[in-house]
Amino acid sequence: MITKMELPAGRRLRPANIGIATLSLVALIAGVAFIGCTKEKISPELADSSPLAEGQRIFRFDTFGDEQYWTDTARLHEVVEEHLRPLKALGLGVKVDLDKLNLLKFVMHNPFGTSGTKELLRENAVVGIQATFDKEGNIARIGITCAFCHSTVDNALLPGIGHRLDGWPNRDLNVGAIIALSPALPADKKAVYESWGPGKYDPRFNLDGKNTPLVIPPAYGLAQVKNETYTAEGPISYWNAYVAVTQMGGQGNFSDPRLGIDVKHSPDMVTSKLPALRAYQYSLPVPPPPAASFNAAAAERGNALFGQTCLVCHVGATGTDNNSGKLHASAETGVDGAYAARTANKAYRTTPLRALWQHPPYFHDGSAATLVDVVAHYNRVRTLGLTVDQQRDLVEYLKSL
Repeated sequence: MITKMELPAGRRLRPANIGIATLSLVALIAGVAFIGCTKEKISPELADSSPLAEGQRIFRFDTFGDEQYWTDTARLHEVVEEHLRPLKALGLGVKVDLDKLNLLKFVMHNPFGTSGTKELLRENAVVGIQATFDKEGNIARIGITCAFCHSTVDNALLPGIGHRLDGWPNRDLNVGAIIALSPALPADKKAVYESWGPGKYDPRFNLDGKNTPLVIPPAYGLAQVKNETYTAEGPISYWNAYVAVTQMGGQGNFSDPRLGIDVKHSPDMVTSKLPALRAYQYSLPVPPPPAASFNAAAAERGNALFGQTCLVCHVGATGTDNNSGKLHASAETGVDGAYAARTANKAYRTTPLRALWQHPPYFHDGSAATLVDVVAHYNRVRTLGLTVDQQRDLVEYLKSL
């Protein structure tokens, strides 16, 4: 069996179609002589020693020592070394940082084979995955970072290959399918992981054995949000520590008597990094809606409707009444309560309204595919009495946030 830690914990983009990706990669190879190699670019923030720069480095590149799990226990380095080709990785939602990609070297290392994947890792171009190599060029150690789930790319070059978008949830990422590649997992647990699908993750399955996966949330717009969890167990650094230690497999300390969790490692490779990590997350802005992506006149009418029907819970600049300590029973909002029952608070917070245009599906479990579904749900559950036209106006307002 897998040991205590069994699974990992950052513009709306959809999974890359493998057929399209293949054709695009062929085109890339054909044109590489003209494109040349892209020089590795260093983010300006990383050039200094400020806490913000350190937080960015931690968010993007720090594994907290979780190689101990992903390499020694899960043996995913073997999978990547022997089986994970670039197209397969893109199909699983893994992203490639264009600013770290040397196209010429990548093509020279066979972009259709595992050697292409290893070259991307060698260039540190795979978002959220870190690897080290032995003298023979084989992967010796592999680990993941916060950016694995909470960053994506803008597809500037190809689907799945572009400039980093830190804090944007990677809703293409099939975390469960990636975990299920581990040769150390028994078949029954592989089946659970494979059932999650892209953009979802269960942060408690390895602790209680139950299965109610959640939608991966954004990690931007947190500066005025007190509790960044669906059930508001604690502040931002609480959740960072929980994920780093109990989900990513980081070598740090985390304790919550309410959940019966008490994990300690020496040395602690997590706790001292939490302030800088939080500072960087606080600095990540909410992405504005694209121009002409909503009807402005309808959104103005929807704003008035929002004030009449939604503002009691989605209060203030953050859009959540949880900043004042408010929680809601699942029956109150009409959402499934199975996940809340597994948590310390047994209830849900009001989710802040941040860039709703770019990260469907909605609700903690993704049960609302679109904002139309969200408004229809609350119109029914809360007996709002909105007409079809009013519901459309409210949707346009939500798209404008």
